[in-house]
Amino acid sequence: MSKTNALAGKGRQQISPALMDIVLRSQVAYKKSKGAFDITVGALSQLWRKARKEKIFPGKAMIDEKRKLVGFDQLLIDKTRSSVTIPRFGMRLDLGGIAKGYIAQKVIDLLKQNGIEQALADAGGDMAMSNAPMGSNGWVVGVNVPETTDDLLPKKLELQNMAVATSGDAYQYMEHNGLKYSHIINPRTGYGIHSQRNVTVIAKDGADADWLATACSILPIEDAKKLAVSMHAELLITVLDKGKIVYYSTKGFGRYWKQ
Repeated sequence: MSKTNALAGKGRQQISPALMDIVLRSQVAYKKSKGAFDITVGALSQLWRKARKEKIFPGKAMIDEKRKLVGFDQLLIDKTRSSVTIPRFGMRLDLGGIAKGYIAQKVIDLLKQNGIEQALADAGGDMAMSNAPMGSNGWVVGVNVPETTDDLLPKKLELQNMAVATSGDAYQYMEHNGLKYSHIINPRTGYGIHSQRNVTVIAKDGADADWLATACSILPIEDAKKLAVSMHAELLITVLDKGKIVYYSTKGFGRYWKQ
């Protein structure tokens, strides 16, 4: 990935089958989310990562400059040659919103191919799973309370043969003028989101759960619900409002709570 980014602006690059698969999945995500999910956000990710580390809020001029290097439509993808062209020097791909879920799903698929039917793969909080453990109805998964790292919602999820991903700003963020800017960047504005919501997505596939959690963190709540439904996924958004947790969800999410 680092080599691919280093060669931006230097013509067509051969990429691995796995990376091509992720790029093509990301293309679908970009179109489905109407640009809310965009792996070409890398230049902005790099800027905000540095800002968090140095605790210096980036200026508007710098953000606007990096925004010019964002836009999935600028990529030239050649499936026949398994190649991609990143047309401009300084453009960077950032797979942080899809790769972990993709890898977790690949682990589960590989285990299934080798006869292991009861497993859970956890890639930094993005999980994919096969059949339930013996004697149970599913893998029990907790969901964080918004704005916390350790507190969990009273109910737990119970899942099998599904994937689940959660996005929030409890771990990576920076504060400026009373606002909390998440590490999740809105590609269309260039700024980290500051909606202070936790987003949990349940889907059949790990990569889909992962990118949907990112996209649904950026989109307005009703648009996020429509996007999840269009992908045959279920969505839970929790928001802290004056110290109370407010829940928004798709109609089918409730069936996954552990009874």
